[in-house]
Amino acid sequence: MPGPDGRVPLVLVLGATGYIGGRLVPRLLAGGYRVRILTRSSRRVSALPWAADVETLEGDAADAPAMDRAMEGVDLVYHLVHSMHSGRDYGRLDRAIAHNVARAATAHHVGRIVYLSGLHPEGVELSAHLASRQEVGEILLASGTPTLVLQAGVVIGSGSASFEMIRHLTEVLPYMPAPRWVRNLIQPIAVRDVLHYLLAAARAAPGAQGTYDIGGPDVMRYSEMMNGYAAVAGLPRRGITALPVLTPGLASHWVGLVTPVPSRIARPLVESVLHTCVVKDDAVDAVIAPPPGGLTGYRDAVRLALGRIEIDDVETSWVDGRVLGAPSDPMPSDPDWAGRTVFKDARSKPTTADPAEVWRVITEIGGATGWYSASVLWAVRGLMDRVVGGVGQRRGRRTQAEPRVGDAIDVWRVEHVDPGRLLRLRAEMRVPGRAWLELGVEPADGGAVYRQRAVFFPRGLTGRLYWLSVLPFHGLVFSGMVNRIVAEAEGAEAADAHPAAEAWCNLGPPAGPRPPTVVT
Repeated sequence: MPGPDGRVPLVLVLGATGYIGGRLVPRLLAGGYRVRILTRSSRRVSALPWAADVETLEGDAADAPAMDRAMEGVDLVYHLVHSMHSGRDYGRLDRAIAHNVARAATAHHVGRIVYLSGLHPEGVELSAHLASRQEVGEILLASGTPTLVLQAGVVIGSGSASFEMIRHLTEVLPYMPAPRWVRNLIQPIAVRDVLHYLLAAARAAPGAQGTYDIGGPDVMRYSEMMNGYAAVAGLPRRGITALPVLTPGLASHWVGLVTPVPSRIARPLVESVLHTCVVKDDAVDAVIAPPPGGLTGYRDAVRLALGRIEIDDVETSWVDGRVLGAPSDPMPSDPDWAGRTVFKDARSKPTTADPAEVWRVITEIGGATGWYSASVLWAVRGLMDRVVGGVGQRRGRRTQAEPRVGDAIDVWRVEHVDPGRLLRLRAEMRVPGRAWLELGVEPADGGAVYRQRAVFFPRGLTGRLYWLSVLPFHGLVFSGMVNRIVAEAEGAEAADAHPAAEAWCNLGPPAGPRPPTVVT
């Protein structure tokens, strides 16, 4: 609603490219708000569907001058930043950012701060993850700016790390030895209900502030959540045995091996359910009314999340979060390579396929499609990466739609997209150096030319030895990719030209999307 002066409120969203922030921004825009975001990478934001509708400032939330610029003229701040991806000292960074936000909001007379925190019990020693969340809320509440702290537990929605943990543990393991915390009571909440509370917080009564628990209608054990997922997904009931010997560290490594969620992300999530975490009271109802129609039940939330995955319409995902230690600088242009050590593997192949068909095949790479060659080698490389703490091959993709800058594709991050011509991927696997993979297509007489280039900037002697050690496998992996991508494009074009032949070929396996690559 416009302010007393008729001006449309200006909202600053911190953490706009995260899982919740990426869903909140388009809903704020749909509600008529003006939206400003502060981001470390405006290049990444430019690829988002709502980029042209927001004001984008480039800067770090921990930087005081950047925060002052961002707060100027702001009516409402959403603080959705959590530095869990920034290493073991994320608590210190979260504290610094919170003080920065509190100071700037007070100096610029912001009307309200809304902070999404974590649900936690009282009177127990909290994990580092939850203690950091609680500390940030206390800093913001002490700022003098009216602050609403909303404390949510396990968030259930397509693409959330918590949901992916539940999904993959349940689907992969018919029987699971689990830590004792699977018996703890927790209160999950659907992502749509989290967004309801966040949006409604903007319209709460002037001066409203305090800390409020939010949760769904179901209180259940973690083991019941897993078997609730199994029931919705049509899977048999899973056997779960609680063991006293699985520490949070061991459990997070176990989760890291079984699911796509790396252990460094799994550990804070595991620690969040070490204690019973349920909503203490319904005080939030006096400030924010429940969603029309009521809160979403757990099984309904699972059903909605699976529906989004089924139609390949996952709005945001944990896989698009920043990866600690991964290179963030774009690949230097070729003239900048002068005088530097660089290794390349460049290949090309002419094809009779239309350039658009080749581009379609390129953009489907990774995730459920796989890498068109040597799937066992890709799987082994991904497993090696997971063992040393990397993201691994099973991270997959948020969606199989055409990739955009900032998207994660297995162990790669999309760095540049020139639609119809070039896809550049930057490696986020653990390697002694910096690596990129370019896949491109150019029109040619009678068809197109597919071009592929791997580029590696080694770091010291270790980087050079690494390149030499993987060189024998490049002939299998990269040449196989070239041949298979071209064959896929030509095969699809031939099928379009001869539908009867395609129908005959499809008499065997049922029609449908390409089956996922299975990693054992």
